[in-house]
Amino acid sequence: VGTLLAVVVVFRRDIAALFRPPLKRLMLLAVATVPAGLAGVLLSGAIDEAFGDGRWLFATFAASGILVLMTRLIVRRRDIRGLSGGNTDLPRAVAMGVAQAAALLPGLSRSGTVIFAGTAAGGSTEDIVPFAFMMSVPVIIGSAVLGGAGMLDGGAGPVQTAVGCSAAFLTGIVSAKLTLKCAGKASSIPIAVYLFSLSMLSLVLELV
Repeated sequence: VGTLLAVVVVFRRDIAALFRPPLKRLMLLAVATVPAGLAGVLLSGAIDEAFGDGRWLFATFAASGILVLMTRLIVRRRDIRGLSGGNTDLPRAVAMGVAQAAALLPGLSRSGTVIFAGTAAGGSTEDIVPFAFMMSVPVIIGSAVLGGAGMLDGGAGPVQTAVGCSAAFLTGIVSAKLTLKCAGKASSIPIAVYLFSLSMLSLVLELV
């Protein structure tokens, strides 16, 4: 819930624009949500069984770092050539939707994967980043609905829940604003370094 509120706060204007005629962007968002929804329903058990023990976190963290660097490379090459990316269209929405489904793998950055897919498909980071974060809204709501029963059956108390939501809200705000500022820019390189560091740490802990 905290992460959802953070996305709504940071991208409130973009979310409001979804409901203005002709609703094209809202329909593209619906299309982009389908792959992750299907993957979550059909493959969540298999993903948990194969990746739930954390043994592959070093690989998914490293892959996330590589995708951040590749996004930077694509944008830099466009800048050198004097080119610019376009707005989200159907092919880009589909590419981002498939990427979001892939990001169900633990440790694979959802935003980094989706932003890379949209950028590689020809989108501009200025348009792709807000769309990528709005794509997370249905996923967060779906996860909350699916996990709600478990929380009610013996989850954390109200104080712990409030603390957790507050922490998620603050982290979500920082993450969204940082991504808006850094996506595709040289300032994203430290983020890639951080992800590679997590990868190395995960590998060391796995081998110990």
